[in-house]
Amino acid sequence: MVFEFPIRIYWEDTDAGGIVFYANYLKFFERARTEWLRSLGIHQHMLREQCGGMFVVAGAALKYLRPARLDDELIVTARLQEAGRAGMVLAQQAFLVSATPADRTLLCEGRIRAGWVDAQTMKPARIPSDILQKLHP
Repeated sequence: MVFEFPIRIYWEDTDAGGIVFYANYLKFFERARTEWLRSLGIHQHMLREQCGGMFVVAGAALKYLRPARLDDELIVTARLQEAGRAGMVLAQQAFLVSATPADRTLLCEGRIRAGWVDAQTMKPARIPSDILQKLHP
């Protein structure tokens, strides 16, 4: 299952060259992951309170293919690749939306590893089984 999240490029997202600053793709990917979890009924602000844990990014590898510019509309995707007892790996992509929905240009792709930690100690812990079940509908 591929989750899709729309993002518009604003002036604050661009650098002096008028293109999206490369680190902003990490923010776009974060927003898409958060909304993907929300679509599964997993609200990150509640995880800490109800489960005593939270997801943290443990690693990220991105490949930049083409630039996005001011006012561009992007679709950012999130797809679960792996989920274990203590973490998960997601494949994410950012596409430029064209005049026709079928024509999307891949701008950036990434592989994000997120781990589950105890919110108090920040030490690795096991993902609660009910959360794991929601990750695998």
